[in-house]
Amino acid sequence: MPLVNDFYEGYRASEFVMEVDGKWSPRLSKVSGLSEGEVETIEQPDGLTGHVYRLSSSKVKFEPLTIERRVDGSEDDTKFRQWFRDTFDLNALAQGGSSRRRNGAIIKNHNGEEVGRFLFKHAWVKSSKFNDLEAGSTNLMLQTIVLEHEGLEWVPRS
Repeated sequence: MPLVNDFYEGYRASEFVMEVDGKWSPRLSKVSGLSEGEVETIEQPDGLTGHVYRLSSSKVKFEPLTIERRVDGSEDDTKFRQWFRDTFDLNALAQGGSSRRRNGAIIKNHNGEEVGRFLFKHAWVKSSKFNDLEAGSTNLMLQTIVLEHEGLEWVPRS
């Protein structure tokens, strides 16, 4: 974090790129679901006292990553389409499904320098959809991709 006078300046949420299997995809406009996990809670009532104890289930769940990107005719269009097709090729002899997993990272930059990474493990495409088309609109065409994964870890740059 940059020290400015007597305080540390917070990172802006606007500088980031995505890396999947070592290849960059810089044309993202939004990433959500950056959760390091959640542990379910079990409630255990005590019949004698009427007290309800809260216990950890020890099962960690991860929120899916939602990637929003502009459709622009670049090679990213082809990369994401191929990953989707690998997962959802309904004409294949063997279905891809969650077996088409990839590792990657959301790389967070601040003023052009990397400050950390959200590493995701064993991700696969859960869904892909495009925004509505509307005559007379000035909106950009967007694709929203939801990735399921088996873990997300924030690794600050040392």
